[in-house]
Amino acid sequence: MVDEWDAQEDLKPLEIKCTSTDCQNNLHCFLQDKRKKNVNQPFGSCRECGADLVDWERVHKRDLSDVQNTFQALKYEKIRHHYWHLEIDQKAINHARRKGKIKLREAVVQRISKSVGSAKNYNEGRQTPKENSGNSIYYAQHATACCCRKCIEYWHEIPQGRDLSVTEIEYLTNLVMLYIEERLPKLTENGEKVPPIKNKNPRSSSNN
Repeated sequence: MVDEWDAQEDLKPLEIKCTSTDCQNNLHCFLQDKRKKNVNQPFGSCRECGADLVDWERVHKRDLSDVQNTFQALKYEKIRHHYWHLEIDQKAINHARRKGKIKLREAVVQRISKSVGSAKNYNEGRQTPKENSGNSIYYAQHATACCCRKCIEYWHEIPQGRDLSVTEIEYLTNLVMLYIEERLPKLTENGEKVPPIKNKNPRSSSNN
């Protein structure tokens, strides 16, 4: 007989996707399913249950003075909620602490420009690593729907098929930084010295 505890240890959590839903717990997916041609379903309603929870006109104004409304709306979507509440891995925390807010913001601008700034990306939809990535910027991109051009299009009303403008990159950068500052409130402006994590595998030479 297989030991019950050992059997549970082998189970791995299901991978969360952009289309994941948990409607019973008010966690939805607002990405439209083009395969379902339901003309009666309003734009931005949940593709699974039809819940219409987001004031899209308000969110699409991209008004940073109203960013808390945008963040609250994002949390209605399961994948965004996941990254708003997921524990950030220690390597990512250390990376952010070493950089500090000033250099981290510079890194965010570079990351947004490189990963989603161009009209075309050969890896579209997969260009942003998920959890345990060692970088808080990736967590923030998923949480704020700045992870790929498809998510940016329906959440922030910035169309695909063209390069992002300087103003758009700045807006997405601000969203990412606001997420990081909320999740990691003790970050310093100029960074700090953080000792590396002692690796259990002495042969590994990866930075942490």
